[in-house]
Amino acid sequence: MSVVRPIPNSLPLDLGGLRASPQFSEARLKTRSVKEELRGNLICRLRTKETIFPGIVGYEDTVVPQIVNAVLSKQNFILLGLRGQAKSRILRALTAILDERLPYVAGCEIRDNPYDPLCKRCRDLIAEKGDATPIAYLTRDERYVEKLATPDVTVADLIGDLDPIKAARGGQDLSNELTMHYGLLPRANRGIFAINELPDLAGKIQVALFNIMQEGDVQIKGYPVRLALDVALVFSANPEDYTARGKIVTPLKDRIGSEIRTHYPETIEEGIAITSQEAWSERGSLETEVPQYVREIVEQVAFSAREDKRVDKRSGVSQRLPISTMELVVSNAERRALTHGETLVLPRVSDLYAALPGITGKIELEYEGEMKGADVVVRELIRTAAGKIYDKYFSTINTQQIEQWFNLGGTVKLDDDQPTASALTDLKEIQGLFEKLSAVGVKSSDIPQRVVAAAEFLLEGMVAHRKLSRSEERGFASPDKVQRKQERLDPEGDYQDWQQQQRRSRRGGLN
Repeated sequence: MSVVRPIPNSLPLDLGGLRASPQFSEARLKTRSVKEELRGNLICRLRTKETIFPGIVGYEDTVVPQIVNAVLSKQNFILLGLRGQAKSRILRALTAILDERLPYVAGCEIRDNPYDPLCKRCRDLIAEKGDATPIAYLTRDERYVEKLATPDVTVADLIGDLDPIKAARGGQDLSNELTMHYGLLPRANRGIFAINELPDLAGKIQVALFNIMQEGDVQIKGYPVRLALDVALVFSANPEDYTARGKIVTPLKDRIGSEIRTHYPETIEEGIAITSQEAWSERGSLETEVPQYVREIVEQVAFSAREDKRVDKRSGVSQRLPISTMELVVSNAERRALTHGETLVLPRVSDLYAALPGITGKIELEYEGEMKGADVVVRELIRTAAGKIYDKYFSTINTQQIEQWFNLGGTVKLDDDQPTASALTDLKEIQGLFEKLSAVGVKSSDIPQRVVAAAEFLLEGMVAHRKLSRSEERGFASPDKVQRKQERLDPEGDYQDWQQQQRRSRRGGLN
């Protein structure tokens, strides 16, 4: 449903008023194209050192300069990158460098320029009413039209078609320009038209596109209609789709001015900045505090997944993975706090394991990963990530006293559903544990949620480095103790090992 926005009283509402306005004068608007408008506004932003694309993180030195160059060159361009690299978001952000308001002939389907109308309806209207021709205005958002390319998109969807009903009602011949039903592209006139996943577009539609880009020429059902559309065309595509679902036809590719490659965050800090910006962490119901090391582990899971040989690198690991993981991590901590009547939501490392559904669906596994199972691979990724971030804080910390406590038979169980007070009581039993938490800026006198979360992080890191063992029920113990316990609990495994040994010995006897 379209939203009708009120027009400020200061804006002229007819062609006569528009001519008298210095802001919308004929000299300024008649020949200025949308690409010249983008270029002019971008130059102003560069001179005032204003941020070009607010909210776009990690592309300041790579992608943004290339987009700026393309806009300054008045080129159409395409963003190439794997999923979850903010391609669509960047294209939508281009509207920020359009004029705040743009006048057009009121009621025109293709938002015609009052000083240089394309369609017959507007030419006739201006000839009839002159300076009394009504004027309306487009906002920045209304000048952005986006289409997701799918194989069933037709020329009629993008360009338009003849409308027999319109012809019958108006008593016009089908060849009359007034019988045309415009498609998305003419309706994006004087704005930005974005096509996502361009290779999915059928070859004949791509040919129609480059004909418009090159000639400004539209042919509908054999009737040549020349529409010199004023549109900035921008595209996005995933390079992996070239072979999987289609390709960009060479003539169209040749007419796209710049091919700009996007990428995933290059550092953990960039990833954290994006996730902090996009994830819904502040719920409003309870105070929320996410420790920095939890943010780092969440981000490290995505980085580790992108490097893991069991994860399909061609498919990529979207930045949506840490965003949705962080939201689930906070939700699990929120659930725990609400259940036990606590007033602070403070996620722990164990909450990452509760976020498995947000991770498994966002990675495609190679054969080796499929054999192990998504849950197993993701659990190993979380453990590896915890180990790497543990090194950052505790690599110089001597944990021998803690290991000794476990070696002497000590065990502790930390469930993600466990109340903070109960977890704190259990952790106090571990000698020398709380003294080591200063590495993450936590003291034993801090609020219990911080102490418990930091202590669990330390224990989880020691598990990752095989200094401790942890059962599936999240019971921490010395490595040998857990191994012996598993052996006792797995007589079936012993029996299977015995059977295998027997079979090997029989084969050896026959040979």
